[in-house]
Amino acid sequence: MPRAAENANKRLTLRVSPETKAKLARAAALRNTDLTSFVTQSALREAEAVIEAADIVRLTTRDHARVLELLENPPRPNAKLRAVIAALPNSL
Repeated sequence: MPRAAENANKRLTLRVSPETKAKLARAAALRNTDLTSFVTQSALREAEAVIEAADIVRLTTRDHARVLELLENPPRPNAKLRAVIAALPNSL
């Protein structure tokens, strides 16, 4: 499981090559913004896309129908499931 950063520091330091910094600065200038805002906004867009890809499950129409069918008509518990349920502590 990925860990979240636990740093109260509000500063983010990046080490990049001079060529990379120049390219980022040029792109920021073309967007009429400063380098910090450009990098922050670009990184946030990518972060949101990565999080969405991890959080959202996309199903085909067939799979969607199958999930709904199983929710509406769940299969009967098999022997393994009954054994697991029997092994659960009573406090749950």
